[in-house]
Amino acid sequence: MSTAERVLAELARRGYTLSTAESLTGGLLADAFVSVPGASAVYIGGVVSYATSVKHSLLHVDAALLESRGAVDPDVALQMARGVRGAVSAEHRVDVGVATTGVAGPDPADGHAVGTVYIAVSTPETEFVVPLQLSGTRASIRQQSVVSAVEAVARALAIDSPET
Repeated sequence: MSTAERVLAELARRGYTLSTAESLTGGLLADAFVSVPGASAVYIGGVVSYATSVKHSLLHVDAALLESRGAVDPDVALQMARGVRGAVSAEHRVDVGVATTGVAGPDPADGHAVGTVYIAVSTPETEFVVPLQLSGTRASIRQQSVVSAVEAVARALAIDSPET
């Protein structure tokens, strides 16, 4: 069973729901979850917030924070994860939000090296940010970010994340 499958099963067991807020991964994280049959039982939806203005308007990331630090920042990632919990649906409670922001390349951005990535998770029990410095191609950095984000949700839910 994959980590994404175990995460979705644990969310269902707890009666929890999940949403994603993505920047550099551009929808790949949502795809990692919705590729699992039955994901619709817990996955509510996501926001691809590539532009800084979308991070502010849809995910309620503080404008002053975005202005002072830019989008590639651990506090921005955490605010994205918190924000997506309220942004995707007025009808559904969202228990777990996971966010990705960073620089996939090919060039540095906003003073950050290629491969600088922040993953954030927000749940009723915990919130944390995982800072990463990844290497490889743009596609590889994006894919590594997805794997790390799924593993971060598994960690938040206290699931062993390596695939068996």
